[in-house]
Amino acid sequence: MVGNRPQVSFITVLLLVWVAIVGQASHAVAGWKAGTARVAITPIEPMWMAGYASRDRPAEGKSTELWAKALVLDDENGHQAILLTLDLVGIDREFSTTVCQQISKRFGLPRSSIAICTSHTHSGPVVGKNLAPMHYEMVSVAARQTIEQYADQLLATLIDLVGEALEDLEACTLQHGMGEATFAINRRNNPQPEVPARRTAGTLLGPVDHDVPVLAIRSGETLKAVVFGYACHATVLSWMQWSGDYPGHAQLELEQRLPDCQAMFWAGCGADQNPVPRRTNELAKHYGRRLADAVESVLLTTKMAAVEPSLETTFSTIDLDLGQLPTAAELRQVESSGNRFEQSRARLLLSQIAADKPLSPTYPYPIGVWKLGADLRWVMLGGEVVVDYALRLKSELSGHLWVAGYANDVMAYIPSRRVLREGGYEGATSMVYYGLPTSWAPTIENAIVEEVKRQAE
Repeated sequence: MVGNRPQVSFITVLLLVWVAIVGQASHAVAGWKAGTARVAITPIEPMWMAGYASRDRPAEGKSTELWAKALVLDDENGHQAILLTLDLVGIDREFSTTVCQQISKRFGLPRSSIAICTSHTHSGPVVGKNLAPMHYEMVSVAARQTIEQYADQLLATLIDLVGEALEDLEACTLQHGMGEATFAINRRNNPQPEVPARRTAGTLLGPVDHDVPVLAIRSGETLKAVVFGYACHATVLSWMQWSGDYPGHAQLELEQRLPDCQAMFWAGCGADQNPVPRRTNELAKHYGRRLADAVESVLLTTKMAAVEPSLETTFSTIDLDLGQLPTAAELRQVESSGNRFEQSRARLLLSQIAADKPLSPTYPYPIGVWKLGADLRWVMLGGEVVVDYALRLKSELSGHLWVAGYANDVMAYIPSRRVLREGGYEGATSMVYYGLPTSWAPTIENAIVEEVKRQAE
């Protein structure tokens, strides 16, 4: 009977309506948040350039700005991660460690939630002690001071940049997709003069990774940011002007085509991959447009997969074994008879020994894995990683896998067991320019792959 129904007060009805509305609103805003920021980091004063041992003077001008860019991601549980992309050839462990420590101290974020990816442009400045044997003894005391001052200023700039990105947090959606760009070739298997003819004939040799991973971050209908990667050296240019090389031009192109969007590039496992032909600014722009085309094609013509608002981050350093270490007597012999880069490395190592710091048989190698949503994993590896690692990891791990090199610490080339056995620049002689005392041990590949798998699982 109607008269026997429980009486519900007007206030109770209002309360129930309010709870329903709040619940719906909370559900609507639950999800990703993202914030972005960027700042030019092009040196103002004349400064030594990184990347090529043949350079014998500071930069002489600017073709494009160099940029530091930040992206903060915040999932539905408030777990945050920060991606920094830098138009630099690389950073060393000391600089990276200091950046991460200061970010953690100021913003309360764990080390696993911080990733620093460099584009590996060879038209950027020397940063700290990265590639020290290549330039350290060639520059004056004043030039060294300029290098140190730049690193100090960059450190402060990056910390402030993270703060700006955190202040920019807003509700967003994330989607991912995969494109393709085919200008990278395996430089170990294809002599540069023969590449055009081999490309025409379809007879290029060696492993490559032509994937172009794309992450789109949208605020409503606005594309707020796009993050993309490619496995190829940024060595189109070898001149004396600051430039982001082809990755810089790709980012500029996308930002011109997509207003209000911040484009961010990370370098893949392209240590043995080159853009060929090269050495002109027109080609740097050309490859930049081709990479931008690949990204834009994913954004406009494919059904990108939604990324669920969950974020897991892991990070560790493993003791990566080196080969047989040189003795002090052997280093003194090199100091008096080797080429100037070998001599410079020998003197740096001898000064370390003289300071009661024995040469270490291992190197603390950084590995990070971010899991975005249900099945997108992003692996960040330190050093100049050859393409074999990306191909192997993609074949042995399930789901969507992106593999970045040049992340967090660019301490040396990272050859696979195959490349290490073959030797050559990537497998052996490049260690001189980074200042490590010897080549890697044959266990390097399995040690890295097993740690990636441990974190990914």
